[in-house]
Amino acid sequence: MDPVTLEVVRHAVFSIAEEMRVSLMRSARSPVLKEAGDLSCALTDARGRLIAQGRDIPIHLGVMAFTVEEFLRRVPAPALREGDVYFTNHPEVGGNHLPDVKAIMPVFYHGRLVAFAINLAHWPDVGGARRGSYVATALDRYAEGLCIPPVPLFVRGQPNEVLMEMVLSNVRGREERRGDILAQYAANAVAAVRLGEVFDRFGADVVTRCMDRFLDESETMMREEIAKLPPGEYTGEDWVDDDGIGDAPLRIAVTVRAEGDTLHVDFEGTAPETAGPLNATRFVTASAVFYTARALLGPEIPANAGCYRPLAVRIPDGSLLNPGPDAARVGGNHETSQRVVDALLRALAPVLPDRIVAGGSGTSGLVMFSGRRGDGRPFVLYEVHGGGEGASAGRDGTNAVRVHMSNVMNTPIEVIESEYPLRVECCELRPDSGGRGRHRGGLGLRRAYRLLGEHGELSTMIDRVRIPPWGVFGGEDGIPFRVVCERNGRGDPVRGKENRDLRRGDLVIVESCGGGGFGPPEERPAALSRADLWNGYVTDAPRREPS
Repeated sequence: MDPVTLEVVRHAVFSIAEEMRVSLMRSARSPVLKEAGDLSCALTDARGRLIAQGRDIPIHLGVMAFTVEEFLRRVPAPALREGDVYFTNHPEVGGNHLPDVKAIMPVFYHGRLVAFAINLAHWPDVGGARRGSYVATALDRYAEGLCIPPVPLFVRGQPNEVLMEMVLSNVRGREERRGDILAQYAANAVAAVRLGEVFDRFGADVVTRCMDRFLDESETMMREEIAKLPPGEYTGEDWVDDDGIGDAPLRIAVTVRAEGDTLHVDFEGTAPETAGPLNATRFVTASAVFYTARALLGPEIPANAGCYRPLAVRIPDGSLLNPGPDAARVGGNHETSQRVVDALLRALAPVLPDRIVAGGSGTSGLVMFSGRRGDGRPFVLYEVHGGGEGASAGRDGTNAVRVHMSNVMNTPIEVIESEYPLRVECCELRPDSGGRGRHRGGLGLRRAYRLLGEHGELSTMIDRVRIPPWGVFGGEDGIPFRVVCERNGRGDPVRGKENRDLRRGDLVIVESCGGGGFGPPEERPAALSRADLWNGYVTDAPRREPS
């Protein structure tokens, strides 16, 4: 393979995935897509193997390593036609949770199936028992919304109005949802055109050989990094606060075995499937493993299906991480999956101390406001909240940021106040929330929302409310997440997984958790401690200018 051609094709397909993201964000209707960017885009080869992805959300992208392969088991390649776009959110088709809807488009070149363009968009509502489709007390997925098997919402480039109406009749905010569907179609259509240009320039055989080479290269690089680990077994665990139904914490247990150039990851000992909506699909669990392995062993390794070949993952059937088909799972996608990452980090801390970070906010910090505007139109604000990053061997944790597998931006205050009957009365760092250590955990965020409409609903899906982000190597834990609803001057704590009604004037105060510290606090340099006081990061002593 000519190395120049290989690199030109590599950068071409990467840029196509990035262009898909830009196209989707610019044309979507929902603020969670056009402002927060809760979406991901990728390309696969004709067999469904992940080839390239945008700089999007890791938990989405790891799952998309399975999606097209699972899709092809249900919709065989001979049944596909140029211009068709299939939509699905089915948990068993390489699924996340029901609000994450994927658009899959086969790409043909001179009548030959050569690739797939796929994007995932979080819909603010897919039906279900509550606005926004987050039901803290859901006992099965039927309460969480409409489950869409792979169906063609576009046929030969034109909307399939019959199936479109079936979907739109079962979700809230149909006009906004239709706009998002059209945006997902447009992003894939752009990718198909751009891929056609690459195939025109180099020919189908050359581009296909390049794709095979991408996978082999990533596999080789990952195996080389795994082989550097000391052989042996390493165990770790972490805990989900609760499942929204009961109060008992849920254990995530993992054993990692480094053996030659293969990494075996076994989740035996993990809690069984739970009643509430904190179950995670096996695809989400594997995605969390993929993310952690790449983050620790080779961030520079191109993320594709080849990168994941050396990882052997075993997930017990009927467990929290591989539940039955009817299990509720809306929170498992972004809460339980983060606990998988933390359990893996704790397992590998003894052998990779310079690469490990302490526990971070590790939660979406999801707070959802919904209801009707004054003119009767429904609204749903899906807002996530960053927290403190865990400290590491080389630095303090970053303040108020999404950590690990999330890459979602916050919705600007100006957008919230212009599009929703809400007023944001506070947005600041949360002092004293980071765990002390040689390096300090990052600070959490404090944000307060006042409802201006007559009535509304509040939904939360948050972890790290009861069990704080952990410190490492002697560092202290961060401060847990907290949500309070004030009414008539009286504050009432809100559970991490809860749905409750709001009235005009209610103030919802969100305080996200801080990150854990790294190393003993007494080893922190005096200059950094003085700077913390001066900057207001800690408040247990008078603020003074550092000398």
